[in-house]
This record gives sequence, structure tokens and C-alpha cells, in this order.
Amino acid sequence: MGCRLTHLGGPTVLVELDGWRILTDPTFDPPGRRYGFGLGTSSTKTAGPALAPDELGRVDVVLLSHDHHADNLDDLGRALLPTVGTVVTTVAGARRLAAPHVVGLRAGGELLLAGDDRPPLTVRATPCRHGPPLSGPLVGQVVGFVLTLGESDRAALWMTGDTVLHGPVRRLADRLDIDVLLLHLGAVRFPSTGPLRYSMSSTDARELVRRADPRVAVPVHYEGWSHFREPETHARRTLPDLTWLVPGRPTDVGAPTG
Repeated sequence: MGCRLTHLGGPTVLVELDGWRILTDPTFDPPGRRYGFGLGTSSTKTAGPALAPDELGRVDVVLLSHDHHADNLDDLGRALLPTVGTVVTTVAGARRLAAPHVVGLRAGGELLLAGDDRPPLTVRATPCRHGPPLSGPLVGQVVGFVLTLGESDRAALWMTGDTVLHGPVRRLADRLDIDVLLLHLGAVRFPSTGPLRYSMSSTDARELVRRADPRVAVPVHYEGWSHFREPETHARRTLPDLTWLVPGRPTDVGAPTG
């Protein structure tokens, strides 16, 4: 078994996992446009993708943490969705996307995907809180995902999704046996909401990595948008031992253990 990651920019990663081709949070629009996020918040995309959608090849599964923020699903990412095998997202997102191949999960919910010449893939939604306490009704539903292969109890991959570090995420990290951890960072803040933060900082990530003790930890979603408040240089200094991917370059991160 093997795992190869190609970071395309922002939260978007092509995960090649033991025959499965999995894409996270598709974002492919060019830079320069400003997108509204609601409640007076907005952000400008400052960097384009390392690869275009037509350069990806087959995509079996899209893991979509949420559909209502353009830094996780932009226009060209949305246009890609009808061409993939299965899209897994939030319950609210599945209602909005309204397509037969889109499955909505709440945190703790699972979807089993069978593979003809590859092990079955279980996708389990994990908790996220995309902002301060009690912000859920305003920010909307968000989930992360844990992937397991076959009968293994070990998580082949955990994609945190856009979340702050809070109790359910800490408890999950303490409980999981993790091979590859994809960390959504950026320390997101907006001028209109002052000091309130909507995603993890590198300091948060350091605690989460300590708790989870994955074999490989990979930061993503820390660049490419104006609403990220933690400079990449600072994050790299805080997290020097993590695996920092070069956008567009496939990187083998080893063989998941069963």
C-alpha cells in the first residue's frame, strides 16, 4: 500500500491511496477575484492552482468539507463535481448540491465505498467548529474526514477540515491511530469580526500533532487567500518537522500500515 499527495494550492490535495484517487476541497479559479463569505466577510484569492482540473485524471472521490465558502469550493471546483465518482460533504451541502452522487454526512457518520481491484474505502466525517463558540448557525456546517482501508482500524488519512482547535477535535486526536494528517491552517480572521479566529494557527497545529502523533503531518490551506492571518514563514518556523509539500509536485509519504 502507498500514499502519494499532490498539493494543488489552498486546501486542494490529490490523494492517491492504494488505488483510490481522492481530491480534497476543489479550488481551481485563477487569482484576483474577491469572494463574499457572508456576515460582511470576504477574501481575495491571491494564487492560482498548480494544476488545472483537466490535468488531474480520474477522480474517484471528492472530500468536500463545506460547499458554501469559495476558498473550499470555487466556481471551477464546482464545475468539476459532476465528473467525479462520489462527493462526500455535509448534510446541508448535499442538499444544496442536490445530485445523486453527492452524500451528506454529519460528524460520526460513515460511507463505505467498494473498489473492484482495491480495498474498500470507509469515509467517516469528523467534527469541525469553523469559528468561535456558538458560531455554527452563522458559519454553517463543516466537517473533516477520516479514511480507512479495508478492515484496518488505523486511519490512513485524517483531513481536519476548516476548524479551530476545540474539545471534540482534541479528543479525536487522542483516540485515533493516524498514518497521514492533513492540517488546515491559516489562523483566519476578518476585519469585521476583530480578534475572532476561524481556523487553526501553527501553534494549534503543534498541539494537535503532539496529541495525534501521526506518522506524517502535512500542512495545507495556509496560503493563496487574503483572509489568512499567519504568514507562511512563521508557520514553517513553528512547525519545522512537518512535511511541507511543493505545489504541483507529487510526494510519496510512505506506505500506510494495516
